[in-house]
Amino acid sequence: MAVIVLVEHTEGNIKKKSFEAVQYAANIAQKTGTGVTAVVLGTVAEAEMTALGQYGAQKVLHVADARLDELHARAYASALMTAIQKEDSKVIVTLHDINGRAVAPRLAVKLKAGLVAGALSYPDMANGFVIKKAVFSGKAFAFVNITSDVKVISVMPNTFPLQSIDGKATIEKLEVTFGDKDFGIKVKEVNKVKGEVSLADAELVVSGGRGMKGPENWGLIEDLAKEMGAATACSRPVADADWRPHHEHVGQTGGTIRPNLYVAVGISGAIQHLAGVNGSKTIVVINKDPEAPFFKAANYGVIGDAMEVLPRLTEAVKRFKETHK
Repeated sequence: MAVIVLVEHTEGNIKKKSFEAVQYAANIAQKTGTGVTAVVLGTVAEAEMTALGQYGAQKVLHVADARLDELHARAYASALMTAIQKEDSKVIVTLHDINGRAVAPRLAVKLKAGLVAGALSYPDMANGFVIKKAVFSGKAFAFVNITSDVKVISVMPNTFPLQSIDGKATIEKLEVTFGDKDFGIKVKEVNKVKGEVSLADAELVVSGGRGMKGPENWGLIEDLAKEMGAATACSRPVADADWRPHHEHVGQTGGTIRPNLYVAVGISGAIQHLAGVNGSKTIVVINKDPEAPFFKAANYGVIGDAMEVLPRLTEAVKRFKETHK
C-alpha cells in the first residue's frame, strides 16, 4: 500500500511544484505508516525520476508513452487507475493546476472517493482526515473532513516549502492498456511561452494594470522584473486590450498564482483579480489612488504615480544588488 502522487514535467524536466506534491504525499505516508509511489507519464530521464527520492518517494512508476508528454485527461486518469490498483492505494495526490484540475475529479468519480481541491494544509488526522482549503474566491477558508475510504487531494502549488532528504527512488516500468477514448481529443498544436521565468512557478511576480496607461509604458514593469528576477503578469483589462498576452492574465478568470512576493502596479484590486493572487505570501501595491481596494489586501503600499515610482524602485533594486554581491 502506498500514497500515489502524479508528477508533472515540462519537456522531460520535473517541475518544482511536483516536488511539493511528492513531499505532501510523504507527509501523509509518514502519518499512515505507508510509502510514496510517484507516477511519471511520458518521456523523462532516469536521473530526473530518481531525484524524486529526495522529497520522499520510494518508488517511481513510469509510463513511457510519448503521447503522454502532453495532457490527455482521460489517458492520465487511466494510467493512474492502473497504478492505484497495482499499489492498492487509498490516498491519491495531484497538483491543483491545469493538469490536476482535469485529472483529480475523474479519479474521484472512478474511485467513488472524497475530493479536496486546492489543499492548503497537510491533513489533520487527530479528528479524521481534515484539510484546509480556500473558498469563495479566497475570501474564507473551509476545513474539509474526507470520510471516504479512498481520498483524492489536489495540492495548491507554492504552498509548502521544500525540504530535501537523502533519498533515491527506484524506477519501474508500468504498462497501461488504454481505451479507445483515452486519446479521443487530438492535440493539433502546442504553443509554449518562452521566457526566463515561468509565471506559474515564479516566486517573485511584478504585475501591471490599467494604471500603466498603455503598452508603451510596459518597459517599466519589465525593467523592474528583470532586476528582481521576477515574472511579469497583468490584470484582465490589460489582456483584453491586447497590451499584454493573455497567458500573463492572473485573476478569477485567468491564472492563480501563489508567489512569495507579488508587486501590483496600477491595479485597483477588484475581487476578481484578488481571487487569483490573494495566496501570495507578501503583496506590495503601487497606486496613485489612496482609495484603491487593493491597499486593504496589501502588506505594503506605495501611493504614487507608477511612472515615477517604478524607475526609482528599479534603481533601488540595482543599488541593493550592487552592495550585496
